[in-house]
Amino acid sequence: MRDLLPPAVSVVVAGPADWAGELLPAERNGLGARAVESRRRDFTAGRVCARRAMAGLGLPELPVPAAADRSPAWPAGVVGTITHTRGYCAAAVARATDVRSVGMDAERHRELNAGVRRLICRPEEEERCARLPAGTSWPLVLFSAKETVYKVWHPVVGSWLDFQDATVDLDPDAGTFTARIDPVRVRAATVADPPAVVTGRFVVEGDLVRTAAVLTH
Repeated sequence: MRDLLPPAVSVVVAGPADWAGELLPAERNGLGARAVESRRRDFTAGRVCARRAMAGLGLPELPVPAAADRSPAWPAGVVGTITHTRGYCAAAVARATDVRSVGMDAERHRELNAGVRRLICRPEEEERCARLPAGTSWPLVLFSAKETVYKVWHPVVGSWLDFQDATVDLDPDAGTFTARIDPVRVRAATVADPPAVVTGRFVVEGDLVRTAAVLTH
């Protein structure tokens, strides 16, 4: 993820030991006693990476508990994001004075069936994906980009978006995307200057799709 985010953002990708690392007491409360092993490993790697990313900015390695909606609850003065997919986990952190919000997502490259594509893509998005070069699951890239956009939106606005609430344009040559949020959702936001457009970057490498974006002040 380091290649997709600006220098102000500290990025850590999980190594083998991070999946079995130690959680801080405040973090354990968010995991739950009934969490399955895969969820426990993902959660652990994400928090370990998040604390290492904070250390990379010279910040204390404070706990990152789970909020009521299960999103990471970052320490005061810190913005961040965590992503994990099969065998891959990363965290990115920035000072709130440098970056308003940051989001990223990773997915294993795969084809999506027609039902899932209809859920994720607006009709015009699916039409554009069909015209892009063969060999890449463009609806999956679009899905990942929307996941990133929602992670950027949520900490700023305090609400989640549905898949149909953002229209995403992909530029395969530049490796960038532009997401336009539904104007109805933007007008309904109760914060000053809600993001109407989010731009980001993506990479399809091997069987991994990665997307990331930052919202500046």
